[in-house]
Amino acid sequence: MKISRRVFFSLLLLVPAILADGKDKKPKPQKKDFLAFAGTYTTKTQSKGIYMFRYDAANGKMTALGLAAETPDPSFVAIHPSGKFLYAVNEGGKSSFVTSFSLDAKTGKLAQLNQVPSLGEDPCYITFDQSGKYILVANYTSGTLAVFPILPDGKIGEKTYLNQDTGSLGPIKDRQEGPHAHWIETSADNRYALAADLGLDQIAIFQFDAGKGALGPHIPPSAVLKAGSGPRHAIFSPNGKFLFVVSELSSTATSFSFDPKTGDLKQVNTASTLPPEFSGRNDVAEVAVHPNGRYLYVSNRGMDSIALFAIDPKKGTLSPRGTVPTGGKEPRHFTLDPAGNFMFVENQLSDTIVVFHVDALSGELTPTGDTLSVPSPVCLKFIPAE
Repeated sequence: MKISRRVFFSLLLLVPAILADGKDKKPKPQKKDFLAFAGTYTTKTQSKGIYMFRYDAANGKMTALGLAAETPDPSFVAIHPSGKFLYAVNEGGKSSFVTSFSLDAKTGKLAQLNQVPSLGEDPCYITFDQSGKYILVANYTSGTLAVFPILPDGKIGEKTYLNQDTGSLGPIKDRQEGPHAHWIETSADNRYALAADLGLDQIAIFQFDAGKGALGPHIPPSAVLKAGSGPRHAIFSPNGKFLFVVSELSSTATSFSFDPKTGDLKQVNTASTLPPEFSGRNDVAEVAVHPNGRYLYVSNRGMDSIALFAIDPKKGTLSPRGTVPTGGKEPRHFTLDPAGNFMFVENQLSDTIVVFHVDALSGELTPTGDTLSVPSPVCLKFIPAE
């Protein structure tokens, strides 16, 4: 096929644009510098609020930058997807709050914007819906779930929904005397909200109305765990096909398949977070999935260890792969860095954050020898630094 001279020269003129477009689509270098914010307990401790750090992802080194904001008992924090705001729950019994802060990504400094009642007692978890327009809060003692809008200036608006958990209580009377909401997240498509209730032994399932910021009924209304489990936290697999639930009272991890079309959960298997030879008090706390989706981690308080599980990528089955000591007492929370190369374990009663290297191939953890001194650390979140 012959090409006319006019068409030929027109194509020549397009070459620089094509090359430039290809250059623009080359992979951008990943961020190496991050800021990290640690939530703490201030009551009967030396802590004053939220502490900040600078993190070098190339070598896993964390440098303390001091107090970012003075605020009472900020036990769980969440950084807005825009990177401009940070939100914290302030546990305080009947006088509990949710606080908004502006965030300076260059200095890490926080400035309080406003504070609203959490609409329940002792909020213990805070997150965003997938649009970043709403805050979702789990109030532990009262068993309530609250939804608040985020205003354009980052402040927290008047609640759009409040749910009181109800259902059959679990058999452990001193811990399951009432509903205890402990975790809530929305599905990847923002159509559903799932919430763990420790007192009811269930993962509640709601329709989520992203236009109104409301939780609606779902049939079935929940997925029920074994009586006395006490589900605390949960996390979706990176591909969204599975939900992994960790239960505080039974020291177990349970895998569910998740149907994104219907929002339904179906139990796959349950495994203990403890070795057979362990005896004594233990309370499971946090859960995390490696970014490659092959490994699950769970913290044990009492045994003071991190339990490792291999994940079957097709079935979602969990297989125990041992435990690693956390190098401190009461690992209430831990987190992987954004790339999954390092793990930071917050030992609440030791006032330390202990750093581990993560082997992405085996999932194994190895202490790096680095330990940060932080009063009563119970949460840690990262954001790329400017």
